[in-house]
Amino acid sequence: MLQEFKDFINKGSIVDLAVAVIMATAFKPIIDRVVDGVIMQIVAAIFGEPNFDSLTFDISDTPIFYGSVLTAMVSFFFVALAVFFVLKAYNASKDEEEEAAPSGPSEVDLLTEIRDNLASR
Repeated sequence: MLQEFKDFINKGSIVDLAVAVIMATAFKPIIDRVVDGVIMQIVAAIFGEPNFDSLTFDISDTPIFYGSVLTAMVSFFFVALAVFFVLKAYNASKDEEEEAAPSGPSEVDLLTEIRDNLASR
């Protein structure tokens, strides 16, 4: 059982996932500051407030704060949009690096060359 646990922990996907969670946790404050400090301030310039938390309606003298849900949805949308653009830029730079890397012969070409060299001996 101990060996199974060790094999489970040492799987590459577990380590990759752990690194991704740590990096996402470190990256979250940056995205939050962009959304809260820039994008939601643009929303405030358009609508007069940086959030919609004060929007309510009453049911039997009980306020229903639908504005806070609306603020969370708008914030989520802008966070998703920011992450989308960051990933798009990252993938574009990764694609450029792959294109710039010199490509050598394929595995099939190398195996064919080895086969031909062995046949000529």
